[in-house]
Amino acid sequence: MFIQYLSKSSYLFSRNLVRFYCKTFNDQTIFKPTFGVVTMSYSDDLKTKFNNHFPYVVQSLVEHSEKSASSISTNIKWALDRLKTSLEYNVPFGKQTRGLTVVKSYYAICGENISPDLERTLLSLGWAVELLQASFLVADDVMDQSKTRRGNLCWYKQPQIGLSAINDAFLLESCVFTLLKLSSKDQSFYLSLVDLFHSTILHTQIGQTLDTAITSNENRGDFAMFTEKYYMDTITYKTSFYSFYLPVSVAMYVAGYNDEILHGKVSDILVKIGQMFQIQDDYLDCFGDAEVTGKIGTDIEENKCTWLIVQALKVAKEEDVNKLKANYGRDDADMVQIVKSIYANLELDAVYRQFEKETYEKIMCDISEFKEEGIPASIFSGLLEKIYQRKK
Repeated sequence: MFIQYLSKSSYLFSRNLVRFYCKTFNDQTIFKPTFGVVTMSYSDDLKTKFNNHFPYVVQSLVEHSEKSASSISTNIKWALDRLKTSLEYNVPFGKQTRGLTVVKSYYAICGENISPDLERTLLSLGWAVELLQASFLVADDVMDQSKTRRGNLCWYKQPQIGLSAINDAFLLESCVFTLLKLSSKDQSFYLSLVDLFHSTILHTQIGQTLDTAITSNENRGDFAMFTEKYYMDTITYKTSFYSFYLPVSVAMYVAGYNDEILHGKVSDILVKIGQMFQIQDDYLDCFGDAEVTGKIGTDIEENKCTWLIVQALKVAKEEDVNKLKANYGRDDADMVQIVKSIYANLELDAVYRQFEKETYEKIMCDISEFKEEGIPASIFSGLLEKIYQRKK
């Protein structure tokens, strides 16, 4: 049975509300961002449909959890309230590019003249991708000890949340598969989607393992693993698959495109876009405006293997390398500033901008050579255009 719908009047999003409202949970005040205008190039109509669908997703996930547990215990209201609060705080307030890409990619392949039932399925699958993203971010913020996410306090920084956020990340991941079941378990593509999400989770967790292998190294200043290959492997697994291949692949399976060779060709281009996206993230963590990105950059303090440090180590003179060894990976504002000064002296800002331009042109060339029947190249070019020269 498909997701049961609430009355629209029971849960409305306003596009012009003030930035925050307060929600009380467990006698604590949790500050929750209100819904704002998404500034991507997707149509307003699609964004409105997508966001109006979210409360139905939340309600269905909570109700399903309640029914699943009712045969064991009826005293789980606190846990269900916590789940609902976590969903509403962590899931809907990003750029939503991944979730919207599911719907938009299907439109590009099959057209927009679809039944209401299929549209609701696509919207739910888009939110499944956003749920997965949220589960990764909640866990990642704990591991990185980040302070803000999407312009607000990280979930684990909220009152009485702390390290229990790790379990909330597990719950969000479980909700992904619950939503897949609720929306498409009777469809021919259901098993393909379950396998796709499982493999995507594995890829991402491998990438996270590569990432934390460096950040957890207590021997600060040891740059032995800070190589270009190690970095590219990390970002390919950690970011590229789930951010770009996953949503397009979901649309392809729903549209009936199951051929593994075709999926591989699509993945080749989308992974390159995902690599560029993560390199942009690395740049913005250091040089971006936190008021715009919504996140206070901490890559230097966390000893991250980023595109910037890899480039710096390739061109820096011995004196600067020694300074980087002495100051990189330390949670000290003065030391962070020394690292940023070295980046500035090496003109990494200009190096990055040239790299971004050349990478964009190379990927556009790959897109122009993509000639697979049924899969429009506009899917790739549209995603690339969205991220090119982004500020957040």
